[in-house]
Amino acid sequence: MESVIYSKLPPQAAKLLDLQPQGSKEAEAFVNAFLKRSMPRLKDEAIQDKLTRKAVVLEHCAKRRKKEKRKKTKGFSAKQRREMRLFEVKPEQQKYELFQPLHELWKQYIRDLCNGLRPDAQPQMIQAKLLKADLHGAIVTVTKSKCPSYVGITGIILQEMKHIFKIITKEDKLKVIPKINNVFSLEVDGFISHIYGSKFQLRASERSAKKFKAKGTIDL
Repeated sequence: MESVIYSKLPPQAAKLLDLQPQGSKEAEAFVNAFLKRSMPRLKDEAIQDKLTRKAVVLEHCAKRRKKEKRKKTKGFSAKQRREMRLFEVKPEQQKYELFQPLHELWKQYIRDLCNGLRPDAQPQMIQAKLLKADLHGAIVTVTKSKCPSYVGITGIILQEMKHIFKIITKEDKLKVIPKINNVFSLEVDGFISHIYGSKFQLRASERSAKKFKAKGTIDL
């Protein structure tokens, strides 16, 4: 093994590589110095032992790659949505007949949700499901209110927010009705349900996980 490591290069190879010929001592010193630099943790005896027993794999310090943090996609803020007017219904779209198909879809959705709204269905069960249902497309009527001008307004719910309903009336007028201090009624296949807006101030997504408690009397 040593004879191979410390052997001289042939003169032709030395010329091609533009190397100056060295004696065996210089070559041995170079090899030893190189091995010490490559394997600083090992002693001379250990290095010699590795040379006589097996091939040497020089250590290579690989650079650790830094994990790139994935940027989470952020949605629009409430202010940006207002500035972009994402939820505004354009005047040319404020027509009752345009949203009648939405109401038909909503009725079918409620029938599927309540297993067909059979005559023998329990009203408490239907009421509980309606309280958690999506009301976009439902026809509601304001039956009681602390503001008399709201009483009697009927229309299809276009948007439900935490504190208001936006509805379109048969007269093609867009009305913004606050939930607080108002009682709403909605009818599906003969079943009439009443919604107390003051206890209904939640977003549609929040209502699905809300547990509503039955109360004897509820004030406006």
